[in-house]
Amino acid sequence: MPNHSDHPEIENRGNFPTGIRDLPESQPSEVVSLADGEEFDLGIAPMVKRLGDVTVRMLAYNGSVPGPTMRVQQGSEVVINVTNEADTQATVHWHGLRLQNAYDGTHETQTPIDVGESFSYRLQFHDPGLYWYHPHIREDYGQEMGLYGNIVVVPSDPDYWPAVNREELLTLDDVLLEDGQIASFSRTETTYVAMGRFGNTMLIGGDVAAELSANLREVVRFYLTNTANTRVFNVGFDKARMKLVGGDSGRVEQEAFVSEVMLAPSERVVVDVLFDQPGLVTLEHRHPERTYPLASVTVGEAPAEPELSKQFEVLRTNADMTAERDRLVRYRDAAPDKTLAFVAEMDMGIPDGPIVYSCPMHPEVISADEGTCPHCGMKLLAISVALTYTCPMHSEVITADQGRCPHCGMKLVAIAATYTCPMHPDAVSDSPDRCPQCGMKLMPSQLVNQTQEHHGDETTYAQHHATEQQPGHAAGHNHEATGGIEWEDDMVEVNRITTPANMRWKLVDRSTGGVNHAIDWHFRVGDQVKIRLVNEMDSDHPMHHPFHIHGAGRFLVMSRDDAVEPNLVWKDTVLVRTGETIDILLDVTNPGLWMAHCHIAEHHESGMMFSFSVDP
Repeated sequence: MPNHSDHPEIENRGNFPTGIRDLPESQPSEVVSLADGEEFDLGIAPMVKRLGDVTVRMLAYNGSVPGPTMRVQQGSEVVINVTNEADTQATVHWHGLRLQNAYDGTHETQTPIDVGESFSYRLQFHDPGLYWYHPHIREDYGQEMGLYGNIVVVPSDPDYWPAVNREELLTLDDVLLEDGQIASFSRTETTYVAMGRFGNTMLIGGDVAAELSANLREVVRFYLTNTANTRVFNVGFDKARMKLVGGDSGRVEQEAFVSEVMLAPSERVVVDVLFDQPGLVTLEHRHPERTYPLASVTVGEAPAEPELSKQFEVLRTNADMTAERDRLVRYRDAAPDKTLAFVAEMDMGIPDGPIVYSCPMHPEVISADEGTCPHCGMKLLAISVALTYTCPMHSEVITADQGRCPHCGMKLVAIAATYTCPMHPDAVSDSPDRCPQCGMKLMPSQLVNQTQEHHGDETTYAQHHATEQQPGHAAGHNHEATGGIEWEDDMVEVNRITTPANMRWKLVDRSTGGVNHAIDWHFRVGDQVKIRLVNEMDSDHPMHHPFHIHGAGRFLVMSRDDAVEPNLVWKDTVLVRTGETIDILLDVTNPGLWMAHCHIAEHHESGMMFSFSVDP
């Protein structure tokens, strides 16, 4: 048992607590079956959890991460009594459920639950599939700390899903650990606003690893939910066959054998997996730069009963979703009713003294002028250039570090900054003029020398032309290599200091110019609304966004960059990649005031959201 005095309760003023003294141990996650009309108590409170080699303070629903999995029947209604014993106000959002507006769990639909207070939610389950619950006040904090849990809605049609031997639920997450604790959170502002808070430790089912088992030729249904603040997961099994059967809100139009499935934050995927070889099978998260092992499955020699491998080979076409495809035809060529753009504005300030402009994600990109990165399209940020030091006795000793001469031991002295042309090193000046040979703006000599030593002339030439390229073209090439997704935090130090004060994420209504909360949409129950989502490259930081619409209805993805969506599934969240345009059709079913927002938690908390009203 860990010693809960290991982390004394010493908190930085203004931060949420991290101490673990006198906190209860985490509990295993439970699965609870709730009948129609039943009530269930859900508590929010801190607890202690072991993550690999460290013991950390987390927040939990009913003492476990993930919280309890609620298993309910389609068409039923239950009451969830939530009590808040955590360290900030709370609400619980029931993600993906089409429910009464009063129980959506946002600050616009209820009074936040103060510490020590309770609130009862009445939930209806109209649609089969996989859903989840999480905070909607300081989501960046609560969700990272462990506040998430699943809801499985069992279909009223017993043949809705293909036959399987059993089911497994797995949440996919990451957490940022620093100095043996979850990295601290400010009570007053959100940080990591640029990229979102990427973790350095992967969690599956709330733990750093999962060890599962299966019988030979067993077919297991995996319900997967991405609960991470910002990380996109791309997962697959290395030695088992996988069949895609469902997504956010039910089954897909056409079942398909797949090698991997991608989940943006808040998305769900349902896959059936056939373990047809004995031995060790690994569930992996894969992207172009790295592969992370997440879970292991030990497949034994004993055969599964009943034998379902033949049924696994059948790829079903689901008539309900085929009918939706036929219905979409009338909307395909219609102009969108609404166009929503995704845009970023950065203002990191300009340091004193000599500066150059550089891309935090591609530090080799350096320019004397403002502009955008030719690789990713991000706004170049001003960085200061350090003084240069030399020895008065040995002029060949030039360094960026203050110290002593290695030849005579004399203290080095600062020398005035000089400026050099990266293309013509013989062009040197005491001021940032332009090169007399090529007209390029001169850059600090220290930086030019370091760049040439590290990269050579070819890279310097690329830097010279950096601001002359068309950002969209070059950025498209780079983003194509990564699928238009930021898989890792490539600008950690800059990301850490970004807040809503210096980084503003915007949803922009292109018809009215309304931004975030100024967007004013009005619909009626029964409307079919075609919404065009445009992730613009002309932005200070182009990156992907998972766009989520609350329980006003559900939507179908119609097309991506004019390509018709090949496999329909009802959705509440869609990943809009960098530079991508997506058309969705929202089926409006519930009256009330509803939110729509980016589901990167730090983007949401920094204001990348708006609300719209639905009349009966």
